[in-house]
Amino acid sequence: MRRRPALSVASISALVIAGLGVPLTGAPIARADAPRTATLVGSLQSELGCDADWSPSCAATDMVLQPGTTTYAADFTVPAGSWELKVAINHDWAESYGQGGNNIPLVLQHAAKLRFTYDDATHAVGVAPTDLPGKATAADEKLATASLRELATRERFYFVMADRFANGDPSNDRGGLTGSRLETGFDPTDAGFFHGGDLKGISQRLDYIKGLGTTAIWLTPSFKNRPVQGSGSDASAGYHGYWVTDFTRIDPHLGTNADMKALISAAHAKGMKVYFDIITNHTADVVDYDGGQHGYVSKEARPYKDVSGNAFDDAAVAGKPMCAGTAKAYPDCFPSLSAESSFPYKPVFRSDADKTVKVPAWLNDPTMYHNRGDSTFAGESSTYGDFVGLDDLFTERSDVASGMADIYKSWVDFGIDGFRIDTVKHVNMEFWQAFSPAILKHAKEIGNPDFNMFGEVFDGNPAYTSQFTTTGKLPATLDFGFQGAALGFAQGKATTGIRDLFAGDDYYTDTDSNAYELPTFLGNHDMGRSGAMLLSSGYTGDALLARTELANSLMFLSRGNPVVYYGDEQGFTGPTSGFDDKRARQDMFGTSTDIYKDDVIVGSSQLQGTGDHYSTNVPLYQHIRQLAALRQAHPALADGAQVHRYASDAAGIYAFSRIDKAAKREYVVATNNATTAKSATFETYSAGSKFVPLLGATSELRADASGRITVTVPPLSVAVYRANDAMASSSSAPTIIPTSPGAGGVVGGRAEIGAALDGGTFAEVTFLQRPVGATQWTPIGTDDNAPYRVFHDVSGLAKGTLVEYRMVARDLNGKVSATSTYGVVGEAQTAGGGDTGGVGPVTQPNAVSVPGSHNSEMGCPGDWQPDCAQAQLTLDPKDDIWKGSATVPAGDYEYKAAINRSWGENYGVGGAPGGGNIGYKAPGGSVDFFYDHRTHWVTSSAQGPILTAPGSFQSELGCPGDWAPDCMRSWLQDPDGDGTYTFSTDRIPAGSYEFKVAVDRRWDESYPASNVAFTVPSDGVVTTITSKASTHEVSVKTSRAGAAP
Repeated sequence: MRRRPALSVASISALVIAGLGVPLTGAPIARADAPRTATLVGSLQSELGCDADWSPSCAATDMVLQPGTTTYAADFTVPAGSWELKVAINHDWAESYGQGGNNIPLVLQHAAKLRFTYDDATHAVGVAPTDLPGKATAADEKLATASLRELATRERFYFVMADRFANGDPSNDRGGLTGSRLETGFDPTDAGFFHGGDLKGISQRLDYIKGLGTTAIWLTPSFKNRPVQGSGSDASAGYHGYWVTDFTRIDPHLGTNADMKALISAAHAKGMKVYFDIITNHTADVVDYDGGQHGYVSKEARPYKDVSGNAFDDAAVAGKPMCAGTAKAYPDCFPSLSAESSFPYKPVFRSDADKTVKVPAWLNDPTMYHNRGDSTFAGESSTYGDFVGLDDLFTERSDVASGMADIYKSWVDFGIDGFRIDTVKHVNMEFWQAFSPAILKHAKEIGNPDFNMFGEVFDGNPAYTSQFTTTGKLPATLDFGFQGAALGFAQGKATTGIRDLFAGDDYYTDTDSNAYELPTFLGNHDMGRSGAMLLSSGYTGDALLARTELANSLMFLSRGNPVVYYGDEQGFTGPTSGFDDKRARQDMFGTSTDIYKDDVIVGSSQLQGTGDHYSTNVPLYQHIRQLAALRQAHPALADGAQVHRYASDAAGIYAFSRIDKAAKREYVVATNNATTAKSATFETYSAGSKFVPLLGATSELRADASGRITVTVPPLSVAVYRANDAMASSSSAPTIIPTSPGAGGVVGGRAEIGAALDGGTFAEVTFLQRPVGATQWTPIGTDDNAPYRVFHDVSGLAKGTLVEYRMVARDLNGKVSATSTYGVVGEAQTAGGGDTGGVGPVTQPNAVSVPGSHNSEMGCPGDWQPDCAQAQLTLDPKDDIWKGSATVPAGDYEYKAAINRSWGENYGVGGAPGGGNIGYKAPGGSVDFFYDHRTHWVTSSAQGPILTAPGSFQSELGCPGDWAPDCMRSWLQDPDGDGTYTFSTDRIPAGSYEFKVAVDRRWDESYPASNVAFTVPSDGVVTTITSKASTHEVSVKTSRAGAAP
């Protein structure tokens, strides 16, 4: 009778994965008992020569013990299919191994020859492809591709709110309407109503816009709007353009379709494009709900029903064809709906006129909307709820997606050059997967292949926002992450914040887009102006101007397409408190709005007042024009590869290179956000070359033989240099080593696929994947700067699927190298856990505390209180370690580390999540506590020595300087408590270094007597320092992380 153990594939354990690529050098055999057998058993045995599956007695699938090891191995060709397996010992079920006792899943999309292994010491079971490709071949040369550069990587946008820019035709101020401001929407004294600006006004000021260095004008929505919404003190007008009723006409307050055509033509004649701001998420607030209630009703509480009253899940059929029938009759398409019975709220109109007010006519059908009430902007309501009452379109319906695509195809035909798309994250992903390709395809078909789009995803996390450019197929999204980081930079925060921002760029890399296409900005019409944000931070006068210029310099000299929000070039600011979006929508022409008149102007002693603001001689206009001209003259500063060079853990220098591939020439941009001059030394690709100043400096620099240069940058300024010489030709292709996944490592969700290069020369790395057994590679994307990586979405693959990865590096001289690794699909790795090897930022929590039996001794009301103020640690920005001290009487205590003042996330012994209590004996007096959120290890001065490795490399890690024993970026940790302390990082660049081990963060005790010297052979290599506290033995090694066998 066949025995079939139960299957559990909730996750694939690290133990199993560690064995997937086990080389045949297992632990030495220590016992002399009778030889044991190891048999591969599972649902695949009948395919491998056995009479039955799950047969431990079948010798055909026996594995062979490798001489001198505890490892058994066997090679089998396995057909395509989904399989389950274990290893049975001595041809019996009495002893067997799998994944924690469960079966191991194995999924093959193609037949493949695999090596199965079992280690009798660790009981790890592994599987690996036997023919993983090795060094580069001629075929790899064809696989190597350049990092993408679409034409939309060199734009310089001017974002203008038409109603507030210039009034070229006062006759349209009231939009052809009569009556009071509540009928016409016009009241220039009120920040919430139309002020008179229009398209003709923009056309008349095109030279002003062009003179700033603009290549593309981005207009706020210009379609016909509901003139006024709300009542009483809540009444306001649609001057901003986001309350559309007619998607086919320009709003009469702004002009006519002919005026728009004239503006486009005039802008094109001056070499500028015109982008429309468009909305697909909602229309004006026309639909109301019977009964007048608007609170959000969840789908769980009231699911949608088809026309016959059958409940259905719209998400399951999102984007599917529409059916004139019921959900039961047509389960694979979107059913017909009834306005009377399909929704949690019955949609109604406030007047007969409202029933036909929207254009195109299909928008007047109330079943085209979600009808679930107002969004709370969280959870399900974020995509299903009405945006402050605005009618939220049922974008899961494919006819809504096609209808919106048809609307905007007509504006592509009209001559628009691109779209900025509003509220993208409030629309389901299936909509974007249909809408974006349809628009881009249509633009190409009519002869406009350069048509571009970018979406507003109001979030700063690239792991989230990039989903809309990868899965969602949009070319780009607005870079809100840059806005936050750039503002912090201008405020004088640690420049590692900018470094960490750009480290996240790899999330955007795929085969049709990357981070070089992202529009970058400093402020906007929703969040406010950068000048106001810096003003509210306490900066005034010259300091305010210098920091505003510094922020603009970073934006224009780093990757992405810079966006200047109209008026910023004139120094517009806004309030330092009590902000709402209307306060950032000032008039460029003479204002009649009192709240604008007293606004501070950056770079001027004058307030905004009532005059026009179109001067081209004001400081910020001049500064931006200079930056735009430099970027125009040196295109590498726009979209040349951006390579990180230096960051500081406090205010100071942030430096990066930009690469001109065609000329093989390197630029260096060095910024300083400190109030004193700062210097830094770092590597370049241009050994021995002079660097000529282009901006912010007058003296040349010269790189030494290893390519290192030293820059000194004045306070709150930027220096730009260009290498005199082309980068030297390489004698051989760069060596490439896979870093993730390690051979047989888990890949889950959007899995990081990474590589490291040896050689210190510029190269691009193309990443490809294929299911094990396949012959054709599918590209994932190409990266042009370290850390070299992409993110492969494996969420659609079954757990247990084996995937091969190919990494192909090509340098500037066309020399190619390649390597491979492989992974197995399992659970996605959780963020923030474990040592990330120094690659990428760690998202720090808001608070860390040390609740325990010592809390009452610290002054807390009681023990084990994670929210007690006296138990809170403080994040030290110097080294990103949480620290705190407390006076604790002599005695025995226990504690843990708690995150964000609660027990929801906590760490115990060894940094384990929810782990055991950590015990210590207090000698009486002050005890220092330390917590590292990268590793989750928490310890104290009462538990043993605090060891650091001060040395000549610490500044490369972000320490304020080298040889700093108190900088814990090189903290040696001992989470398992065996007395061996280690520190590992891959952030030390190629070079020769020295260090010592210091005890308790001071030089009072250190060892060994002489400095320990070591060499890092190439960037990206892992350096590990080890010390035994009892013997003071110190060792250091470098290794290539995750190399394939």
